Amino acid sequence: MTFALHGIPVSKGIAIGKAVLISRAALEVSHYLVEPGKEDAEAQKLLDAFDQVRQELNQLRQGLPKDAPQEMAAFLDVHGMILADPALAEKPMMLIRSQRMNAAWALTTELNDLLEQFSEIEDPYLKERANDIRQVAERVIKALNAQKKDSLDSADIMSPGELGVDSIIVAHDIAPHDMLRFKESAFTGFVTDLGGKTSHTAIVARSMEIPAVVGVRHASEMIRHGDWLVLDGEQGVVVVAPDEKLLEEYRKLQTQAIKEARKLQQLKHAKTETADRVEIELFANIELPEDAVQAVKLGAVGVGLFRSEFLFMDRKQALPDEEHQFLEYRRVVDLMHGLPVNIRTIDVGADKALGAGGNDVSQTGTSPLGLRAIRWSLTEPEIFLTQLRAILRASAYGQARIMIPMLAHAKEIDETFRLIEKAKQQLHQRGQAFNPNIQVGAMIEIPAAALVLPLFINRFDFLSIGTNDLIQYTLAIDRADHAVAHLYDPLHPAILHLLANIIEQAKRANVPIAVCGEMAGDPSLTRLLLALGLTDFSMHFSQLLLVKREILKANVGLLKARVPRVLKAYEPEDQAKALERLMA
Repeated sequence: MTFALHGIPVSKGIAIGKAVLISRAALEVSHYLVEPGKEDAEAQKLLDAFDQVRQELNQLRQGLPKDAPQEMAAFLDVHGMILADPALAEKPMMLIRSQRMNAAWALTTELNDLLEQFSEIEDPYLKERANDIRQVAERVIKALNAQKKDSLDSADIMSPGELGVDSIIVAHDIAPHDMLRFKESAFTGFVTDLGGKTSHTAIVARSMEIPAVVGVRHASEMIRHGDWLVLDGEQGVVVVAPDEKLLEEYRKLQTQAIKEARKLQQLKHAKTETADRVEIELFANIELPEDAVQAVKLGAVGVGLFRSEFLFMDRKQALPDEEHQFLEYRRVVDLMHGLPVNIRTIDVGADKALGAGGNDVSQTGTSPLGLRAIRWSLTEPEIFLTQLRAILRASAYGQARIMIPMLAHAKEIDETFRLIEKAKQQLHQRGQAFNPNIQVGAMIEIPAAALVLPLFINRFDFLSIGTNDLIQYTLAIDRADHAVAHLYDPLHPAILHLLANIIEQAKRANVPIAVCGEMAGDPSLTRLLLALGLTDFSMHFSQLLLVKREILKANVGLLKARVPRVLKAYEPEDQAKALERLMA
């Protein structure tokens, strides 16, 4: 019987093939008490298991093929850092010795506590990092069970050669380093129960250009091994047991998509300008330094948004020090070969699982309106100064620039610049090089900031509109709340008026203005943003060529002539007609 499952599209394309079901790496372990006097021996078993997994990851790291995505090495390093954190083994060791739990029981007890903490985090990117901790723990458990298999139990369900060009992986979840093994077997797509747009597996899928749909709840339970599947990475749909007619339709779409992808590659070196010769600049949003390589290959003229949060992930006891941050920021700057790099200061809140030694920073609730982004940084000036010094030092090697998120008040701006100056003074006293004229920009993502834009225009070198949060705050929609997520609307008249006003004021003042939210990377909205006067777009590098194609076909003069009708439309029907005329 044919049926469809829906999830989150994270990597575009269409895959057709048979399901290869990967058994869930369950955390069901034996629970028993070790005999009195044998606690130390049990604790040693746990340490030995950690060592074994550490060796496995090192071997994987050293054996990465030359054509492996550079993100893969970074993910292996992250898992290695988790293993190296003594906190992960500390509590299980205590449970073994104090309560005589067996090693696997003790480890899963600690893991469950950690996963519960991560479940309370609002930020989707940070929330996904729980999967990394779980994947590492599962490997340790398998080592404890002396199974010595891959974390996905693939040997139990796949015969040699079963993974072929017509195979689609279906799993509860897939660790990024395990995806590399499947890449070598030429699978054509994957479906997972878990995951989101910012999960590591999603990032790897995009970098490998493999169609993927994640967050398909119960997919691994509803799909049987060997079922024929159609995976639509554009719509986030998985069709199970499609009939011959449907298969034929998707095969045609698949062939067409492959041809279009090849044509897109031809645009890499084309000048980015509209049909009426308006020059447009395309920047890349990146999460990892290695993303810069692909961004340059695809023609990005800089990094519009480097999310520095990734440096602060998976660290229970210590935040990254200045030297570690400096080396990572410099790496991005070096990889961009002199092009600008906007490094956004850490955008997490006090509800996020970050700690520095014994300093507990979990002080408030999880509301998106709470203590987060620059608000949090200003309450932790020493952590903020450490990051600022690291960015400043990187600016001596290229166009590193500072970008501040979630500003709304003049006093926040004043305090931010005071700390930037203090960081400069500290480096000057040390005799360390930095660009004294480093550019500082602000993200416009709060309606209050949009309504007092002259305050920002007068203080900052450049501005960037974070449409994701601007839409969320303007419409009073918590994006993480599924009950109201359907009300999240980038085409709401209020949003369009805010964008038009921000762009117009910045252009009039000759202050560079970009859009770095999801709207910038949506090809269906490219003409609208051009009509509003936008000339700087920043998006995930996988969207660069799709947006570029729309730009090359657009005529800004005609679009601007049609945009007043869009802005005057408040009723849905009137707006739909105006937008249809604009896009024609």
